[in-house]
Amino acid sequence: MTTGPGKRANLALIVLAQVLALALWFSGTAAGPAMAREAPLPPGFLAWLTGGVQLGFVLGTLASAALALPDRLDPRRLIAAASLLGAAANALVLALPVGSAGVILLRGATGLALACIYPVGMKLATGWATKADAGLVVGMLVGGLTLGSAAPHLVNAFGGVDWRVTVGTASAAAVLAAGLILATRLGPAHAPAPPFRPGLALMLFRTRGTRLATLGYLGHMWELYAMWAWIGAYLAASFAAAGTTGSPALATFAVMAAGAVGCVAGGRIADRIGKARLTIWAMAISGGCCLLAGAAFGASPWVTVLLCLVWGAAVVADSAQFSASVAEAAPPGLAGTMLTVQTSLGFALTLPAIHLLPVVADRVGWGAAFAVLAVGPALGCLAMGRLVVR
Repeated sequence: MTTGPGKRANLALIVLAQVLALALWFSGTAAGPAMAREAPLPPGFLAWLTGGVQLGFVLGTLASAALALPDRLDPRRLIAAASLLGAAANALVLALPVGSAGVILLRGATGLALACIYPVGMKLATGWATKADAGLVVGMLVGGLTLGSAAPHLVNAFGGVDWRVTVGTASAAAVLAAGLILATRLGPAHAPAPPFRPGLALMLFRTRGTRLATLGYLGHMWELYAMWAWIGAYLAASFAAAGTTGSPALATFAVMAAGAVGCVAGGRIADRIGKARLTIWAMAISGGCCLLAGAAFGASPWVTVLLCLVWGAAVVADSAQFSASVAEAAPPGLAGTMLTVQTSLGFALTLPAIHLLPVVADRVGWGAAFAVLAVGPALGCLAMGRLVVR
């Protein structure tokens, strides 16, 4: 990675802040099973613990992109303010009865806050990137997202920990993230935004390259968050079917955390062979894992977990490269807005996938349910293949 004055230190702070702040994302998902043991929950409540965040994120990114906030405001202050808002909304869950509709509303508010953390963090990181290391830089940031998202499952892995500790720890981490991000500097590639005018967000669709990259990203997102949302339930059910004792929470953390390794390795490889080619390989591997999940269900835990570790590394290894491709193609000063539009579209697609998966699993089993997700990577490979040819 090309060095520069303060580059390594600033990137380290940005990535660490992302790890801490993004613990908010799946804190509700990780707490859900314990909530269900504590009190009866309304139908669909567990799915909405994740779906509420996704919906809030989509609404937040739409508003942020329409106003071009990531490019018009200091990204550090925007991330810090959003981290504090997300921490407060997440912590307020502790004050409400288990199963209350207000819990879902607060998860939606957490998603609104995350809309100004993750995409804006990519904008901040790309300010330190060069053409030679853009894939690695954004890969490190998405690796931070992955570790942060997995962190609540690690807290759960310590047997006997109350779900309130999981939620409270995530809020405390986000407060610390706000302080860390304010200690960073803007990178030399950070460009001031052009004068605001309506329709800036639509520039994502102006060129064929950014359109194809966005289509590939949509195929990738159909799979990613549904897999993350339900991989813990799959592993728990698989362990039970095999009659094996173990820690599904620890296995879930390991599977999701493998994505951080995949992101960094994917970034290095993409900077050598090209971003589009890396995305095709990653989606082909993760799509294959979707199809093999049924055969691995109920098998020896070593077989199931090994498959899921490969899946966890591949399923997110390409994520950063879609974003890096759009950031490189963005007009000066508009990378943040275009990245926000791209993520908004992708996360909107995660909502039906997250809610469809448990319905299919209840009817035909987890193997067939995960096979449905393979459609996304297949279509994504076609879109990125056209980009490679172009």
